[in-house]
Amino acid sequence: MDTSRLKRKINPMPKDVEERLVGENLMEAYRKRPPYQQNDYLGWILQAKKPETREKRIAQMLEELRSGDKYMGMDYRAKR
Repeated sequence: MDTSRLKRKINPMPKDVEERLVGENLMEAYRKRPPYQQNDYLGWILQAKKPETREKRIAQMLEELRSGDKYMGMDYRAKR
């Protein structure tokens, strides 16, 4: 992720999230998202206080990457 232009805190990729992205063949879809979206997803997941909330957020991210038309619950269309 090219985060050089982001002005916010850069969030690290947790190992379990990376494993889920790879295991569900969604890493490429994740990498195609703009750096701010990649970073926002990770920050959102990392801020969860309860394990069940964290899991719910990971599942939502995976589903949004799978469908390709959502970002954090909002409509999203990739630039071509």
